[in-house]
Amino acid sequence: MFYGFDFDATMLRIASMNLIMHGVASPDIHYQDTLSQGVAEKRPQAAKSSFDLILANPPFKGRLDEQDVSPDILRVVKTKKTELLFIGLILRMLKTGGRSASIVPDGVLFSSSKAHVQLRKHLIEDNQLEAVISLPSGVFKPYAGVSTSIIIFSKGGSTDEVFFYDMHADGYSLDDKRQPVKDNDIPDILAQYQRWCDRDGDFSGRTQQAFGVPKGDLVAQNYDLSINRYKQQVYEAEQHENGRVQACQRASVGFCQRRASQNLLRSRSFLLGIPQPRCI
Repeated sequence: MFYGFDFDATMLRIASMNLIMHGVASPDIHYQDTLSQGVAEKRPQAAKSSFDLILANPPFKGRLDEQDVSPDILRVVKTKKTELLFIGLILRMLKTGGRSASIVPDGVLFSSSKAHVQLRKHLIEDNQLEAVISLPSGVFKPYAGVSTSIIIFSKGGSTDEVFFYDMHADGYSLDDKRQPVKDNDIPDILAQYQRWCDRDGDFSGRTQQAFGVPKGDLVAQNYDLSINRYKQQVYEAEQHENGRVQACQRASVGFCQRRASQNLLRSRSFLLGIPQPRCI
C-alpha cells in the first residue's frame, strides 16, 4: 500500500494522478501537515512506527515556528529548519528496521550548527546510516540549482561503515534544457551499492567514485558526511616541452588544480628553481 501526505491541494492531485498512472488503483493520499502536533491525533496509525519504506524529497530552506512542531520530532533535532525536521519525522514514522531514501541539500551533510551535528550524530550513533550518494549540481534544473545528496538509512541498529558514491551524470545534461546524454552513473550506482550490500569487493580505496568510510572516521570529523571530506583526489605532475610543471587532476585533465596543491607546487618550484606552474 502507498501512502502520501501534503498540505498543498495541487500536489495532492498531482501525486494521486501519478500513482494511478503507475498502477496504484487507490492511492491513500491525505491533506496533512505531518510536522504539526495534530498529526498524531488525526492519523495515529501513520504518525509513529508505521512504515517499512519512506521515499522523500523534503522542502529545502523552509523554517517553522517550533511551537507548531510535534515535540517528538524536536526531541530528535531541535531546530526550525524543515530539511532537518523532516528527517526527524521520517525516523519517527518508520518501523524499527524500516528504511528511507531521502534527498537533502548538501548543507545537511556538513553544516556545523548544533542542530545539524545533532541530527547526523543521531543517524550514525542510534540508527544505521547506509549510504550517501552525492548528486551533481544541475539535477533539479531549471527549477533549482542547489547541490544535493541522497541519504539512505534504516531506523535502529548501528552504523559500522557508510557507502559513498560521487555521481557525475544522471543521463541528462546538467543545464536548464536537461536533454538526454550518454553519460549516466545510475546503473553503476545500483551495481556498486548491491556489491557493497553483498560485501563483494574492496571499497577501501577513496580515489574511485564508490568507496566506504568507517564510522570512526566520521566521528573524528564531527560526523561530517560531505563526500569531499573523504574522497581522495589524485594529481599527476607532467613535464612539458617548455620545462613548466603542471598539476592536473587525472579525472579532468586541463582543469586548474585546487589552490592548496597549486601553492605547494609553487613552493617546490621556487625552491628547485623551476618556473611556477600556471592553470590553463
